[in-house]
Formats: sequence, C-alpha cells, structure tokens
Amino acid sequence: MDKHVLGLELPTDPRWVNIAEKKIEDILVDHAWCEQKAASSCVSLIVKFPEKQELVDMLTPVVAEEWSHFERVLEQLKKRGHALGKQRKDEYVARLADIEKKGGSREEQLVEKLLINALIEARSCERFRLLWKNIGDEELQKFYYELMVSEAGHYRNFLQLAKEYLPGEYVMQRWREILAAEAEIVKTLEVRGDRMH
Repeated sequence: MDKHVLGLELPTDPRWVNIAEKKIEDILVDHAWCEQKAASSCVSLIVKFPEKQELVDMLTPVVAEEWSHFERVLEQLKKRGHALGKQRKDEYVARLADIEKKGGSREEQLVEKLLINALIEARSCERFRLLWKNIGDEELQKFYYELMVSEAGHYRNFLQLAKEYLPGEYVMQRWREILAAEAEIVKTLEVRGDRMH
C-alpha cells in the first residue's frame, strides 16, 4: 500500500512517524476527529445528492464503518487513560478545500467532492501504513494495519463513484491535477507529529 499504489505524488516526510510516536495521544485525538469528519462527509454527500442511487448505496455502509473507526480510536484513547480532547483546525483539509473547483454542473460539483474525499482517504491510508510499519506499540500496529486496509477500500470506492457520474477520462485527468496540487500542499505544510495529516 505504498504511495504509488495510492497514486500519491509525494510520500510523507519520514520524520513524521518518529514525532508521531512520541505524541501518540495527540495523534489518536486528531485521528478520532478525522474519522468523525469522514463519516460526516459521507452523510453530507448523501444529503446533498439523494437522487444518486449508486452513491447512496455505496456510501451508506461507509458511514457506519467510519463511525465504528471513530469508536475504536476512542477505545484506544481510553485504554491509555486519555479523553477525546478538542478538535483542532485541520490545515491540510482546509488547504484541500481551495483546490476544489466551485461551480459547474451538479455532476462536476459531486465529482470534485468525491475526488477530494478519495485523496484524504489515500493520504490517511499512507499514514496508517507508516504507523503500522514503524511504531513500537504492538496493539496499535495491528490497529493501524486493519484501518489501512479499510481506508484503501474507501479510496477506491470514491474514485469508482466519480466515474459513474462523469467520463473516466475527465475524472482521471482531474484526479492527476488534484494529486499534483496535494503534493505542493504536503511539501509546504510543517511536519507535525500531533496531526494525522
């Protein structure tokens, strides 16, 4: 599940996982909120595009899965004697919102949202892989391996859905543009071990 499988142009700075391991409580708190936002994002797509049957069918189980991940991260926090803690500003996701093309047809707006979601899942998957491969805590290693596999499935779901609504050629061209823009964002973001992204 490396960056090439996921399509990412720029791998995470290797320093991230070393800092993250020292701040695992902060990572778990941030991760919990990421799962909550992933579930909310899918709910929001269903609410905005209820007439898109394939979308409703595919994303309904994803909502349940992301929410169960949220619960599982809370469990890991509790085991370590930590509470959820406040949600922090997610600079990565805020910068991704600037990439999203506004306007266009209803289908174009939907495809933009699906591709941004696919990208967040791909980057999360890459980070989970780093945690699985590199942290010393065996229970968390297993936990992040399971989540890595799950997020990879979601990433593919979003890309596949996008191709239901606009031609595959358009979708893949736009996907490449978004990947290039994301690489620039990752390059300029500070390497912080208390954030999942």
